[in-house]
Amino acid sequence: MTVSAHSSVLVGRDADLATLHEALKRVRGAEPSAVLVGGEAGVGKTRLVEEFSRSLAGERVRVLTGQCLELGEEGLPFAPFAAALRELLRHEGRAAFDGREPEFARLLPELGPPPEFGETRRGHLFELVGSLFARLGEDQPVVLVIEDLHWADRSTRDLIGFLLRSARVPRLLLLATFRTDELHRGHPLRPFLAELERVRGVQRLEVDRLDRDGTAELLGHLLGTEPDAPVVDAVSERAQGIPFFIEQFAGTGDPRCGDIPETLRDLLLSRVDQLPEAAQRVLRVAAVGGTQFGHDLLARVAGVDDATLESALRAAVAAQMIVFDPAGGYEFRHALVREAVHDDLLPGEHARLHARYAEAIEAEPQLVASDRAPAEIAHHWHAAHDHPRALVTARRAADDAGRRYASAEQARLLDRVLELWEQVPDAATLLGTSHLDLLEEAALVAIDSGEHMRALTLTRVALGDLDCEAEPVRAARLLIRRAKLLRNAGKSDGAAEAREAYRLLRTAPRDPLWLRLLGDVAYVFGGIDGDEAGRIAQEIKEAAAGLGDEEALVSAEIIYGQACGGRITAVDALPAMRQAMERARAAGDVQNFAHGLVNLSDSLFELGAYEESAATAAEGVPHADRIGVSRTTGVYLLANHAEALMALGRWDEADALLAAAARQDPPGTLAVPWLRLRARIRLARGHEGAEALVSRATGFLGKPFLTAETRVSLLELRILASLTAGDQAAARNHARAAVQDRGIWDRPRYGWALLTAAARVAGDAETQTLIRSAAAELPQRYPAERAYAAEISALLDGGADRWLAAVDAWRADGQPYQLAVALLGLAEAIASDRHAATEAIAESTAIATDLGAAPLIESADVLARRLGVSPSTPAAAGTEVLTAREREVLRLVAEGQSNSRIAQRLFISPKTASVHVSRIIAKLEVTNRVEAAAVAHRLGLLDD
Repeated sequence: MTVSAHSSVLVGRDADLATLHEALKRVRGAEPSAVLVGGEAGVGKTRLVEEFSRSLAGERVRVLTGQCLELGEEGLPFAPFAAALRELLRHEGRAAFDGREPEFARLLPELGPPPEFGETRRGHLFELVGSLFARLGEDQPVVLVIEDLHWADRSTRDLIGFLLRSARVPRLLLLATFRTDELHRGHPLRPFLAELERVRGVQRLEVDRLDRDGTAELLGHLLGTEPDAPVVDAVSERAQGIPFFIEQFAGTGDPRCGDIPETLRDLLLSRVDQLPEAAQRVLRVAAVGGTQFGHDLLARVAGVDDATLESALRAAVAAQMIVFDPAGGYEFRHALVREAVHDDLLPGEHARLHARYAEAIEAEPQLVASDRAPAEIAHHWHAAHDHPRALVTARRAADDAGRRYASAEQARLLDRVLELWEQVPDAATLLGTSHLDLLEEAALVAIDSGEHMRALTLTRVALGDLDCEAEPVRAARLLIRRAKLLRNAGKSDGAAEAREAYRLLRTAPRDPLWLRLLGDVAYVFGGIDGDEAGRIAQEIKEAAAGLGDEEALVSAEIIYGQACGGRITAVDALPAMRQAMERARAAGDVQNFAHGLVNLSDSLFELGAYEESAATAAEGVPHADRIGVSRTTGVYLLANHAEALMALGRWDEADALLAAAARQDPPGTLAVPWLRLRARIRLARGHEGAEALVSRATGFLGKPFLTAETRVSLLELRILASLTAGDQAAARNHARAAVQDRGIWDRPRYGWALLTAAARVAGDAETQTLIRSAAAELPQRYPAERAYAAEISALLDGGADRWLAAVDAWRADGQPYQLAVALLGLAEAIASDRHAATEAIAESTAIATDLGAAPLIESADVLARRLGVSPSTPAAAGTEVLTAREREVLRLVAEGQSNSRIAQRLFISPKTASVHVSRIIAKLEVTNRVEAAAVAHRLGLLDD
């Protein structure tokens, strides 16, 4: 992996760049303008201005840059103006000063000796500079960049004020950057900025931190590959969206490394060292309390009088080390500052302060947020190395996290309890539980939180400590959990564990717990032995009815749907599913309700009810979040929602949902649903990131076990990827092997898609025969199945009638991409009818344009040229590669809307709006939003 110290791509600043271009647009119209670009150190102010300046290359604009020096009020007067004029002299020579070199010699000694005049003539110098910029602006606009205005001397500020308030140079754009975290209360720049903001044509631009998506994008550019979700989460949490910090972490080679890079640590601590000693001491105490801390808690722990504490805090606030938080306490401005200060504590100081925090919160829990006291106490006793107290408080905090469905936090705390168990001799007495109970609980929570490899270890250890014959129910419970974990990890089918669990359950008494465990056995058998799964599932339903347990009956119906997925028709399964969902909803059974919505949305998709499928899956996502199963059930719901939106042609929304699923970082094969769907979108759009996703997804084919639907869908993806890459030989080889997979018959929904992909590349009679044979055996119950069957027939046997049947079938189903593909097949088949072929190509192109399916647009163009036709499409010339959504965004860009306003108008996120704007600029081959807007006006897009 190649790691770059700096990214050549500016990330997340489209709206800021647009603001600068809009200011330049006003200057071109002879309206004086200035933009004061503020932001904290490292946020990318200079990078933004540099990118803006680069974007002006080739335009008739003169850019001059000057830097303020860190010398304070007594520093070198007019330093940035001298640097800018020196740049002018270097590029354009002495002639640029129009014979007034001696007068400019006060700023540029290299122009010769200055004339003798006193301070009373300073006004003349200001007039001289103003007239120079005015004269330069007559030829072309001038962009004057002044960096680090927070270091500006009084004279420099006065000259800037003169240019903006008095001279009002008509074709001058002044851009000044400054650090907001340097502006303490008495800083001279604060009143100066307030005065300038009241001047017409002057605006202030705050450069914000990057959000998580922006962090991910920047990391991708720095690392040279798309980063995994845990890497993004770790860097996002620690760097907090500061691009400079993100670059520092990326430069270590391991962005998730535990330690702050040395250069960054030294930089952070150097600012702390400038504080008074009393403020440094209080800051060290505060760092132990966390990124956010309350005044009262800090007062209890710091052990100093109110006056000393307030003086120290005032100094830290003035230095921008800490800021006020909305809750009325304090917050470190940068989490990394807190981390650096905390890591710099002496070992004894570290333990002592953490113990004092724990004691203070135990005595007065109201000193922290009500839901945080148990976790805070546990954290501080653990950091204080008081093992008995750390053990007990970690157990309490884990129970509290469980009550709040915070599975990930609960799992971490239970791991800590297990870690401390061996270090506390009377752990069982202190906790009132056994080690085996703790192991089983930790395994279950690890499963819920998505930490499946950890859960595999815990179940193995627990089964090793257990007498299975003496405790058959507990043994069966651990075995079935292990079976599921092995399946999800792709390590085995879990059959051995499921059979042993079933044997043990046959000796156990029947109750709701027994029923749920038997349902889990049926679920595992659903991917191994369909007949056995169906038999056990029916047994469950009968037993649930006999027990008269409403929750058990709901669970049984859901389990029956899961176990028999693909073995009973969606039509037959739907009534029972709906009834089970209503029962779960009425009973407030959130867990079964969320799980059931996965099955229901899946069945609705199979029936072709894509709108209802999308709505059903969307309903389940917040419930999955609520019960702490976002990384498992939640990911399935997000993927089902996205797949339905893909079928509806709403690819941008689907891609956003799949990105959300990726952020959950689902374990093992649970990642396959989002991976394969996002890979399909990227393949269909010709996205440069398609290959990496395909590689990750198809890599699962090397696992010892995959469910039928997972295996078949990945086999299809592999064929499509080879076909998209133009590797016909590889596509044929993959197709020849794939069409013999038994999963095609087990899961017809995925089997039909695989056979269609194979039919596109089947070049030999044997493969074609296998495809025909398989297609003849698969059911044609639903619109998509009938459409696939018609398309396979057209691909293998050709003919206008068959292609027309395929087009009609896809129209009936409603999936636009598949329809567009079939339309191209029809156009080729009816080439002799030029008018009909032209219409088919035009419709296909229009659909592909709306979807952003660039390869399909290219295929349509190639076919049109081959047939000698020129189809007209609804898109205006020059925008044929823009999707419908991108054309909507372009209209708003042309109206001068910012990304945030575009997001509000179109009900999308600002990040998504930014991505759209970037794509529009790239597709229209322009350099900025202003040029894109000009294209929109030229093409009449605002007339729609």
